[in-house]
Amino acid sequence: MKFTTLKTSVAALIVAASASTAFAMNPEVGGAPMFAEKNIIENAVNSKDHTTLVAAVKAAGLVETLSGEGPFTVFAPTNDAFAALPEGTVETLLKPENKDQLTKILTCHVVAADAMSKDISKMVDDDGGAHPVKTVGGCEFTAKYEGDKIMIEDGQGNVANVTIADVDQSNGVIHVIDKVLLPAN
Repeated sequence: MKFTTLKTSVAALIVAASASTAFAMNPEVGGAPMFAEKNIIENAVNSKDHTTLVAAVKAAGLVETLSGEGPFTVFAPTNDAFAALPEGTVETLLKPENKDQLTKILTCHVVAADAMSKDISKMVDDDGGAHPVKTVGGCEFTAKYEGDKIMIEDGQGNVANVTIADVDQSNGVIHVIDKVLLPAN
């Protein structure tokens, strides 16, 4: 009996260790654990650094889309990134009459692929140092990198740095960025 109990306890420890190892592979975002078995929306709502993005996604009616099968790569601007926009911009975009413009900006942060940072770096290398990124919103941005830091240049020449890369999701990947990407004027 004791051997069976010991064997069961060891098996439980191995399962627990495996689960914590799998969990440790995904970085925390906004002080919250990010679970690879959850989708983009299920994880994003727990990040204290992405409350503005979550509110914008809800206002634009994109919750169902980003909860869908994917795959999606989302470049997720932080609250600080939204706060750096000109005063009143976020409030204006969140108004119902500006839903189309908000949707355009948000979908320009989404690529219809599951692109981890190593994949982005390879595409940049294959294209000689800059890779065109076509977004779901119809924007074309440019991906570059220095060392292990991925950067995305938007349609207005602003550069967003990926501050947390490769946050694996059940329907894609999130890369946290420090600027809001804007379409060309």
